[in-house]
Amino acid sequence: MGEASTEFDDAADLSAWTKLSETEKDVDRIAKYDVDKTVKGSMYLEPKTSAWFDGFRGPFVYQDLAGDIVMHARVKVTGRSGSGWPKRKFSLGGLMARQPGSYAKPNWVSVAVGTGEKSGQVEVKYTQDGSSKPQELAVKSGWVELALARVGRVFVALYKEDGGAWKVGRRWPSTLPDVLQWGVTAYTDWDSYSLLKKDATKGNAKQVTGTPDLKLTVDFVRFLRPELPEYADPLNTASVSDEVLIKAMTPAGA
Repeated sequence: MGEASTEFDDAADLSAWTKLSETEKDVDRIAKYDVDKTVKGSMYLEPKTSAWFDGFRGPFVYQDLAGDIVMHARVKVTGRSGSGWPKRKFSLGGLMARQPGSYAKPNWVSVAVGTGEKSGQVEVKYTQDGSSKPQELAVKSGWVELALARVGRVFVALYKEDGGAWKVGRRWPSTLPDVLQWGVTAYTDWDSYSLLKKDATKGNAKQVTGTPDLKLTVDFVRFLRPELPEYADPLNTASVSDEVLIKAMTPAGA
């Protein structure tokens, strides 16, 4: 898994990541995207007006990886004007694992941070056959560590504020195929979809004009192989507590 991990200390690291808009032929909803340029030692991504919700699609850069995986990243989300949270609703950036080729029936899980219904939220979301079920959890501003993992029959979203402890955001049953697109996402400015909010087909067909308000900085993305005991049922908190799950799903010392 080490070769997939990226510290973003060299502009050449960009070549390890693939844009979904290119591979699955879509509108490129990225305004700015680089490595070790806008922010030294980091990936920088600035989305145009976009959404990852139900059938709506936004920016996504990824690697194809198979099997049980932990994707661990340190990210910072702000509005375009400064260091505070984005002002536009549903302006979030973070991690996603997506079933390839699932435009017609979107299937993916994500953990992202930014402004949801309210500012200062970690959003954990499972989208199955185009139906999104998000949940929001309050978080402090600044750098946040995120982890998105699959082990056996469970997906797990975890997060950690700077100086804080890891918390389990959500567990979901894993029904997605072995090979998934694992990567970085960011989207912003849901309100500008206006009348298109009920029509993903039309909303996806063109770049919606709006007031995008998000800057995503990613310090690193690291991939690990999670390990749980064979007998463990990670969907059952009595079998696998949050503490055990966190230990299995996060790197030592993180």
